[in-house]
Amino acid sequence: MKHISILVPKGAILGSIEGPRQLFTQVNNFVTEKGGHPLFKVQLVGIAKETPLSGGKFTAHSDLLINDLTKTDLIIIPALDGDMKTSLQMNSDFLPWIVKQYKNGAEIASLCIGAFLLASTGLLKGKKCATHWMAENEFRKMFPDVNLVAEKIITDEYGIYSSGGAYSYLNLILYLIEKYAGREMSILCSKVFAIEIERYNQSAFAMFQGQKGHGDEPIKTAQEFIENNFQEKITVDRLATMTILGRRNFERRFKRATNDTVTKYIQRVKIKAAKMSLESTRENVNEIMYNVGYTDPKAFRNTFKKKLPACHRFSTEISTILKPVFNGC
Repeated sequence: MKHISILVPKGAILGSIEGPRQLFTQVNNFVTEKGGHPLFKVQLVGIAKETPLSGGKFTAHSDLLINDLTKTDLIIIPALDGDMKTSLQMNSDFLPWIVKQYKNGAEIASLCIGAFLLASTGLLKGKKCATHWMAENEFRKMFPDVNLVAEKIITDEYGIYSSGGAYSYLNLILYLIEKYAGREMSILCSKVFAIEIERYNQSAFAMFQGQKGHGDEPIKTAQEFIENNFQEKITVDRLATMTILGRRNFERRFKRATNDTVTKYIQRVKIKAAKMSLESTRENVNEIMYNVGYTDPKAFRNTFKKKLPACHRFSTEISTILKPVFNGC
């Protein structure tokens, strides 16, 4: 039987504790109904017997305290709430215990912005991690040595798992159920809990936020120019001249400040504008393409589908309207 420890951090979000507990417990119910033995021992593990959650609106009762549990197989870190630095300070007692359990063979899964607590252990250094897209900028600033893949819903590397934003953690739990209990059980759980299985990307839900919390004023000026003039053809030389910086120095500072190259940043701004048009207007694909400054349908289609592969309506329109032009390219 695999022991699953769902952590109960102070200020955690109730749903990301109860959701995994329900899913893993239901797997046991399915198995025992068929005459089998439970696969999981699921326990809530905290640093106090009673822990306030969701801004104090709820209280969770831990089955065990971390000092009473010497060995576990899987640690679930739920999403935290409130100011992240304060939340990490309140829950710092978890960190050495998580590290010790991982070194003893336990696997770890962080849900949504529970990634901040996981990253605070140092175990994510150089590894891939996902989190809520709204927390991308803050996470990069706090943990620059982590390979954040903000578009992903699931990461799996060296026994450490993470999920994207909000309820997408359910996809990670299904992923773990498939790993531990098999594909058939994972599909059954997806049907019973009405969870869309095999979703791996959260880009369609994300809104590009601009990464302006860096304090480099010339770069902020360039960012604002891009965002206000994305319909135009903007060159690196033009931006460098405008900010009175040499091209190489400008590119280096831009990358350091925003974590994007100039070209990628311009693309992200254009795609954000296209996505907003898709969601709020009845413009067709060609109109949206020209409005955001693209003249090459193939380049626009490829860029949009790469940035937002899960945006089904637009991908379908692009395929049906533009694909014949390029003979199926």
